[in-house]
Amino acid sequence: MSQPLFSQDFKLTPYWWERSPRSQGNNPALPKSADVVIIGSGYTGLSAAIQTANIGLDTVVLDAVHAGWGCSSRNGGQVDSGIKPSYKQLKQKYGHARALALLQEGVNAFNWVKSYTTENHIDCDFKQVGRFVGAHNPAALDGFRKDIINSPHELEVNARIIEPQDTASEVGSTHYHGGMVLPRYASIDPGRYHAGLLKHAQRLGVTVVSHCPATGTKKNKHGVLVRTPRKDIQAKQVLVATSGYTSQATPWQRKRIIPIGSYMIATEPLPEGLLQQLIVNNRVVTDSRKVIVYFRQCPEGKRMLFGGRVSLNETNPRLSGPALHRMMVELFPALQSAKISHSWMGYVGYTFDDLPHLGQHQGVHYAMGYCGSGIALSSYFGMRIGQQLAGNPEGACAFDGLNFQNRFYYRGNPWFLAPSLFYYRWRDAQHSSVTTAKNNKT
Repeated sequence: MSQPLFSQDFKLTPYWWERSPRSQGNNPALPKSADVVIIGSGYTGLSAAIQTANIGLDTVVLDAVHAGWGCSSRNGGQVDSGIKPSYKQLKQKYGHARALALLQEGVNAFNWVKSYTTENHIDCDFKQVGRFVGAHNPAALDGFRKDIINSPHELEVNARIIEPQDTASEVGSTHYHGGMVLPRYASIDPGRYHAGLLKHAQRLGVTVVSHCPATGTKKNKHGVLVRTPRKDIQAKQVLVATSGYTSQATPWQRKRIIPIGSYMIATEPLPEGLLQQLIVNNRVVTDSRKVIVYFRQCPEGKRMLFGGRVSLNETNPRLSGPALHRMMVELFPALQSAKISHSWMGYVGYTFDDLPHLGQHQGVHYAMGYCGSGIALSSYFGMRIGQQLAGNPEGACAFDGLNFQNRFYYRGNPWFLAPSLFYYRWRDAQHSSVTTAKNNKT
């Protein structure tokens, strides 16, 4: 790929860092002990810390790099209420009542973020714009219809179908065969949102220590000893809040979290009015393919922010960026000449049952595994696990007690994803090409 694909001011850092640079201020000393030590300073860790500090517990948050360096400031800024499994799948496994309760927690998570940003006056461009999910073939559209029909009446999803002939009312792409609009979903500036959480936590007295990775934990009579390269810190309670960045420091959790690379680009500012033709109602957008893409306008409405799963192990954004650009142009040929101004990647945490998990194992608490819906779920479950650490009975939720599954063959390296990704790419392409062939004959 030739160099002109990148703009002159091209950066290998998230677009969000332009609007809210990462905090590089004074890094406090690591204390000898604390009531609560939280490993990970993303949405989960900070939301939990706010709860514990609010009742006066001495709280220390550790991060291997700097506050919010991981996916909390690298994601696409799409806020949803998505519990990944369907009602039908959850009902088969847990029964009607538990299935409803689990799905309701997703709704609670979205509502919590909406209320939190409003009540705490966090300037993070939260806008309830809705989500358009494009159907990449007619079968996918039929699937959307069935999902809406089969949704339990207790959960008001308010989804509506966009017929194929009306696709242009949502997106300026001929790739989709209609789709579905989910009005509850929202857009946000994830970097500014994280900055707001960080300031809130620090105002309450939370000590956030950057460049201080946890290297291990050991239960003892005083609680849990957390090891770091600087020195050990004794905690009465410990929370692991690392999700897609979970390391060998906490091997039990690592065996249950599958880190999957999520890649994004931002275009340079586009000609006035072009984005409004491509994303007509300023919604956040994704589609029905297994190897998904997701995209939206930037908060100022000048750049396309485009993300997807283009690789498993690639960590060089100079290589992943052109692949994303090709996917973007496939959907929107009008962006052929649009240069990339930012290219970056991060890791999201998946689980073997596609559900987030929070709980405790051998004296160590955890909350992680948001399966691509991290903004709302990580914030909400961070808040809930923080309430549990604080001894607040309101911390109870429908996810308490779920079995956090692992596999005997998995130790933290998701080698099995490569054939899965290959298969799903082939299937997406096959179904799309068959659909195109049929359409060409009619």
